[in-house]
Amino acid sequence: MPDSSPDLMRQTGETNSDAGTRPVVLSVRDVTVAFGEKVVLENLSLDVYRGEILGFVGASGTGKSVLLRTVLGLVPKKSGSVEMFGVDLDDASEQERVLVDMRVGVLFQHGALFSALTVKENIQVPMREYLDLPKPLMDELALLKLEMVGLPPDAADKFPSELSGGMIKRAALARALALDPDLVFLDEPTSGLDPIGAADFDELVRTLRDTMGLTVYMVTHDLDSLFSVCDRIAVLGGKKVLVDGTVDDMMQVEDPWVKSYFRGKRARQIDLSARAEVN
Repeated sequence: MPDSSPDLMRQTGETNSDAGTRPVVLSVRDVTVAFGEKVVLENLSLDVYRGEILGFVGASGTGKSVLLRTVLGLVPKKSGSVEMFGVDLDDASEQERVLVDMRVGVLFQHGALFSALTVKENIQVPMREYLDLPKPLMDELALLKLEMVGLPPDAADKFPSELSGGMIKRAALARALALDPDLVFLDEPTSGLDPIGAADFDELVRTLRDTMGLTVYMVTHDLDSLFSVCDRIAVLGGKKVLVDGTVDDMMQVEDPWVKSYFRGKRARQIDLSARAEVN
């Protein structure tokens, strides 16, 4: 089990934003990613602030998931830096990196549950990797995580093949929450869900953010998610963040893709003032 002494924990404290008002939990600076000669991201910068739900959008193939995987260290970058909780991941010691990893949860697009493990065993994977806990306690914690994401206790002993698409998403979210993280990455969390299931999942994400104090980085194409739960939206275009702001801000942007996405024929037509009252 890694050392969690106060001195080392203080080294992974958040830095302040330039405005000095909101702590930055994730800072991406001038990141460039290429596959061979093809540059996917170029000098991209982005901040994610503590407690917000950030929706990250862009046209298909522009590199949204590439950035997420780069931040997580799954895709190498050519240049730039990534900081989480004030720690530069390139310069972090092994112990610092472990402490950062323990504060992060990830839900990949299709759940990425281990097919040979039960739901309970899937949830316990991070516990086994980072903690030294007796099995009865891990079983109890796994059931607690299932309850948090709205799954019944009998789902614990099912295999992923026995679950519906919506249940797989929730089970994967339970695994992402296994270590009570501060920052959660969601990659297309509502893809493949029907409108009711997607709305329920969005509400679950917002409830967990509010009750657990999570920061959420959500890659999504779902306009309903952007309008209903995201505090801020960042748009990827031209290999970097083209614009970021609230839904209200997006409605004023004149970039052709942003305009088409948020105000086009298939865009969600709502009364923004009514939305503000609901939230």
